[in-house]
Amino acid sequence: MPARSHGRTTGRTPGRASARTRPRAAVAALTVPCLLGGGVAGCSESPSSAASSAPPALSRAQAEQVLASYTAAADGAGQKLDRRALTAIQSDPQLTMDAAMFSKYRALEQRPPKLDFAKSTFLIPRMEGHPRWFVVGAGGGKGAGARPHAMLFTQERAGGPWLLAADPAPGDGALGRVKLDDDGFAERVAPDAGGLPVPPAQVPKAHAALMTDGPDASGAAALADGPTTGRAYDALQKVTKSLAGQGVRLASTFAPAEYRVHALRTKDGGALVWYAMKQHEAYSAAKRGSLAVSGDLVGLAPARSVRTKLRTTVLTQYLAVIPPDGRAMVAGIYRKAVAAKGA
Repeated sequence: MPARSHGRTTGRTPGRASARTRPRAAVAALTVPCLLGGGVAGCSESPSSAASSAPPALSRAQAEQVLASYTAAADGAGQKLDRRALTAIQSDPQLTMDAAMFSKYRALEQRPPKLDFAKSTFLIPRMEGHPRWFVVGAGGGKGAGARPHAMLFTQERAGGPWLLAADPAPGDGALGRVKLDDDGFAERVAPDAGGLPVPPAQVPKAHAALMTDGPDASGAAALADGPTTGRAYDALQKVTKSLAGQGVRLASTFAPAEYRVHALRTKDGGALVWYAMKQHEAYSAAKRGSLAVSGDLVGLAPARSVRTKLRTTVLTQYLAVIPPDGRAMVAGIYRKAVAAKGA
């Protein structure tokens, strides 16, 4: 289910709720996600682009029914915190991320608010065969949980279920960049499409290289500087140095997540891209009491399991714009810690 319309934390700021009070060093250590979650971005036709004569993935009426069915099922799963029920309506990375969020709600003895989508728009690409997919853009939620959605639904086989695979929160106007034909349908851009400064499938690799080794890493120049790219890398280095002064060592590595990359043609001939990245963090402290299971990690590991070491895994969904010329820009994000292990 869309994370932040359930009262979850936005991609910009991880949750602050905690099952216990954090020691000083842990406060610094576990605010690293805050620094990484910022975020608000003429190509010739090629064989890797969807032909305009292809049928749409589904009709507008069918897409509306998919959204309605998903909303009802997600609300039911949310009120029961039924992680098994999520498998009938979601696929990864959304499934793993929302299952982790359910664990947090359970640990805090809370329930998510019901989904409340507003002003939904449907971006349905033309394509042949399967897998098929489409996007729903919507506002949703109220108060602290309010945020926009860029929901990506996929269908693996004919007659199979439509599952929510991703839902980053798009920046202002991001979905409005998508090009629609005279019938109101979008154009799919293949992951390996040529004619762009960087193929969509290469964006997560470039992003991971930048976050692991910095702006000078191979391929990192494909991404423009911003709060989730170069500035996020700089912030992470500062936090790592600060923690070292408190007796806590932090090592972070990033890699493209093993999920499909999806892209739609934009009005200027570029592409709007959905992709995911995986981050591994390893904390080690000189003495006990410096680390704690708190914030976005609540529910992922027993609080008492963390003594002097803590390993975490984080999944982050991104929405990026590849312009026809220039560097790709991150235009949306949803970040969630999905695993933690103390020692």
